[in-house]
Amino acid sequence: MKKTFAVAISCIDGRIQIPVIEWIKTNYSVDYVDLITEPAPNKILSENKQLELISSLRNRLKISTEKHNSRLLALVAHADCVSNDSSNEIQMVQIKSAKSIVESWGFDLKIIGLWVDEAFEVREF
Repeated sequence: MKKTFAVAISCIDGRIQIPVIEWIKTNYSVDYVDLITEPAPNKILSENKQLELISSLRNRLKISTEKHNSRLLALVAHADCVSNDSSNEIQMVQIKSAKSIVESWGFDLKIIGLWVDEAFEVREF
């Protein structure tokens, strides 16, 4: 039986990894979640300035889509991010902006935004 994958571009903060993985596996019925981590990737992508780093994110996403056939991408932000001092509301706006950037890359993916709150509860928005 072939295993299914999704992929998440997420902050490096270890507190959010397990809740995000479990939420995606449960809500999208996949076996595994590839993690692409950077400090505050929502900010990096939405600002669209660090082009070398953004290229690295894109290349890692390409590996997940081509080698693991991932068809779902979760863009993840979280409360109490030490690398992004923006308000929770601004971080969610950054995720929406990041989604537009990633959509322009042309991958065959469903892209969702996930927010992890102070209690490490995950919700899609």
